[in-house]
Amino acid sequence: MNNMLALHADYVESEPTIADRTYIQLREDIITTALPPGTLLRETELMERLDAGRTPVREAIQRLQRDGFVVVSGRRGTFVSTIDLSDLTAVYEARARIESYATRLATERLREYERQEARALIEELKAIVGPMELDDILALDRRVHRFIYRTAKNRYLLDTLEHYHNLSLRILYASMKRFPVLVPRLEDVLREQIIMLEAVCSGDGERAEQVSMHHVLSFEIEVQKIL
Repeated sequence: MNNMLALHADYVESEPTIADRTYIQLREDIITTALPPGTLLRETELMERLDAGRTPVREAIQRLQRDGFVVVSGRRGTFVSTIDLSDLTAVYEARARIESYATRLATERLREYERQEARALIEELKAIVGPMELDDILALDRRVHRFIYRTAKNRYLLDTLEHYHNLSLRILYASMKRFPVLVPRLEDVLREQIIMLEAVCSGDGERAEQVSMHHVLSFEIEVQKIL
């Protein structure tokens, strides 16, 4: 396979190891604030909570420290990092630029079976009626974004976007627990993904890129209004 073909090859996720699963579960608990900011992370408690051995737990802590979700202090211990809502703008600025470009790439590199997957997501989004629970909103939103990241077929972009998306998700959970009024507004933003996915399916890269950028930035604007 030459370099051009390699660039456009499908990104295939390998089977997660025990260490990977431990990291992912602990990361999710932090993102959803099941482990709130400032929580002291005791190794033995984490081993029980995650049903994992000492080595996978330590590896997970190291990875989460690099991600910025955990702070390790030699004297005080290991803590879930605090959330500074002032970081919101910086995270969303970076994410909007990169993600909108990835959406254009997804439009250009979409394969037919992926187009069918996108259309199934569109139908699911259109079927939404009435209020949604926060976890359901964010789970569906995450599926759409992960679809875009995957179909862009660039593993470096995928890793970067997942990191920024995880950071912004944690801010979302924290924001909405403080300001519940934001939840229905996020549901409105979720429906904007229909337009984005339709643009991707139609092959309109410019339109898809514009909608993607607006979609990412619009919620940040709503949060800033509340703040």
